[in-house]
Amino acid sequence: MTNRWKSIGPAALLAGLTLSASYAEAAGVLTIGRREDSTTFDPIKTAQNIDNWVFSNVYDVLIRVDKTGTKLEPGLAESWTASDDGLTYTFKIRDTKFSDGSPLTAEDAAYSLLRIRDDPASLWSDSYKVIDTAVATDAHTLTIKLKNPSAPFLSTLALPNASLISKKGMESLGPDAYGEKPIASGAFVVEEWRRGDRVILKKNPNFWQADRVKLDGVEWISVPDDNTRMLNVQAGELDTAIFVPFSRVEELKKDPNLNVDIDASTREDHLLINHAHGDLGKKEVRQALDMAIDKKAIVEAVTFGQGTVANSYIPKGALYHYADNLQRPYDPEKAKKMLADAGVSNLTLNYLIRAGDEVDEQTAVLVQQQLAKAGITANLQKVDPSQEWDMTVAGDYDISVNYWTNDILDPDQKTTFVLGHDSNNNYLTNYKNEAVKELVAKARLELDPKKREEMYVDLQKMAKDDVNWIDLYYSPYINVSRKNIENFYQNPLGRFFLEDTVKN
Repeated sequence: MTNRWKSIGPAALLAGLTLSASYAEAAGVLTIGRREDSTTFDPIKTAQNIDNWVFSNVYDVLIRVDKTGTKLEPGLAESWTASDDGLTYTFKIRDTKFSDGSPLTAEDAAYSLLRIRDDPASLWSDSYKVIDTAVATDAHTLTIKLKNPSAPFLSTLALPNASLISKKGMESLGPDAYGEKPIASGAFVVEEWRRGDRVILKKNPNFWQADRVKLDGVEWISVPDDNTRMLNVQAGELDTAIFVPFSRVEELKKDPNLNVDIDASTREDHLLINHAHGDLGKKEVRQALDMAIDKKAIVEAVTFGQGTVANSYIPKGALYHYADNLQRPYDPEKAKKMLADAGVSNLTLNYLIRAGDEVDEQTAVLVQQQLAKAGITANLQKVDPSQEWDMTVAGDYDISVNYWTNDILDPDQKTTFVLGHDSNNNYLTNYKNEAVKELVAKARLELDPKKREEMYVDLQKMAKDDVNWIDLYYSPYINVSRKNIENFYQNPLGRFFLEDTVKN
């Protein structure tokens, strides 16, 4: 989903340093250390992993992505059919309940989809405007009519942000209260959210697969500092931790009490560029920036061999990735000349960095040194992660490294979000290209896979030519857990299958 990075501050760091071992020892309660605190449990209001990765086990979706991250499977919709013209879909909704005991119906499903399409607060509306009507024809039958055939439609129903919520609950509680303590449709219920510290989940007895869930509960605990988080797991104060620094992998592998899991991902790290800031609005300047950054050196220095140089916003291994996409050579002298030819001198950039993120801090120093060789000054502004995200949203930055993981199997979601999505300023970059935007919309409608692939190849070429952002590298998910934890697994789209995790 998108890079979803918002964090918390010193209070959470203190919490990480003073974790009570009693949490890790609690029978059947899994403790997970992560950098950031959640921001909301209202699915339509976030585009961040820190939220989606938690509420993917609090909510369920109509259609899921399987453990391999390669195919769709039934979720709350136990089956579905499509009309011959591809305009009408009929879904059979399971006979199940929300966590409050109220029945989960087709009306709730219709409400959830129309809300993500129509609510002004929705960050995902563009992907669901293809829906013309969504109607509950009876308690367990949802009929959706599309405005036009859509190749990615079924995939979009697996997006965590399209999770099913309770219509009655949302209307009675309101979005603010629901976003704090939601009525669950998934494996776990939010028992308590201690802002800046932890989210406490307990097993949902009304979940339609409750018999599958082995854990009594889960605690997502915010420990922003990478090294502190690793020490907490080594000391047994946490059962698991995510975002293992590349530099710590080999050391942790040698610890007989730990398992280091390296799972295939759709993660891409990239350098965001704010096109609305002065000379960064010039394509030639952005191209010079791309040429002034040595991606291979960054991969070698910060990923310790775990990463590979990225050449496209569509990650390697994902549908329609263009392996032969342009990779500009590292050439600081040519970059310097390109800037001069564009009439730009003494280019000075504000480089926003998340404090406590070891890899981001290392990357920033390297990029600063590389840009200097092309005559570009990058002033590093290290801020608390929560502040960094707010500043990025506000456009108060020139460049900043962030990352994205795919949330659905189809490339439409990421493509729409970063190249053809006005409501979020194309992923906060202020990138604008009407021809690209039109092709994004056209590719969504094309049902012929070969023609569609050609469109996405063109989009990857156009994005690279425009330098909507600078592709840096692809890397796996790296998580660590104590030896008594089994099946702590993340699929390529980032979903944790905590319904299968066991704490012995």
